[in-house]
Amino acid sequence: MGNLMPVMFLGHGNPMHALWKNPVTETWTELGSGLPKPKAVLAISAHWYISDTMVTGSTTPETIHDFYGFPPRLFEMNYPAPGSPALAQRVRELLEPLDVMRDEHRGLDHGVWAVLCHMFPDADVPVVQLSIDSTKEPFFHFETGQRLRPLREEGVLVIGSGNIVHNLQAYRWDDPEAAPYDWAARFENEVRKLVLAGNGRRLVDFMKMGEDARLSSPTPDHFLPLLYILGLQGDDEQVSFPVEGIEGGSLSMLSVKVG
Repeated sequence: MGNLMPVMFLGHGNPMHALWKNPVTETWTELGSGLPKPKAVLAISAHWYISDTMVTGSTTPETIHDFYGFPPRLFEMNYPAPGSPALAQRVRELLEPLDVMRDEHRGLDHGVWAVLCHMFPDADVPVVQLSIDSTKEPFFHFETGQRLRPLREEGVLVIGSGNIVHNLQAYRWDDPEAAPYDWAARFENEVRKLVLAGNGRRLVDFMKMGEDARLSSPTPDHFLPLLYILGLQGDDEQVSFPVEGIEGGSLSMLSVKVG
């Protein structure tokens, strides 16, 4: 196991983290500097949630500003990491016979670059994104992670980017430091316990975990990236939670590092 690249699920939260220096972003920086330098990054982001399975194929992916209502300097931010057609092709091979199409025009969304700008600030690590197919059941996403395991032996860092609790309707916009809602704290704690116990496979059925889960993940897009990371996990691998905390009552920043 010592030669395997770790894998991570990162709670990305507010896009403004790209500009902020705080305990969350400082930990992202530490995570990046503490790794052997990856040959490339494969990112699965909640913000590429479409009705197909695709990978980015551009050699120069653009920085996508897929949000609104933020300060101009966030829209001016650019993360010029190169792409990797070779990694895109490798992903397609690993997922055969699934027909994974290459998107030659898609760039990197903020679920990816707002985190990577802290982890790899020189933007010198190639980045490829894999979409989340909204037409598939949760087990498909867990199984896809399993099929991507060889990448860990090939120097590729796989990152899932989302939020374990992501309910913006309940978010306390007037008080980002508000205490977590009881249901948010309970669901996050249940996820943490299952992952620590090596029972992450049970989270494939997260949509059947009751009212706390329904409130915490009213849509599946921000939770599903975690299933890829749990699928990539080997037996008896060490798990840690480098970032913790719930913002605005209903936005979990919990991160999961495997290996």
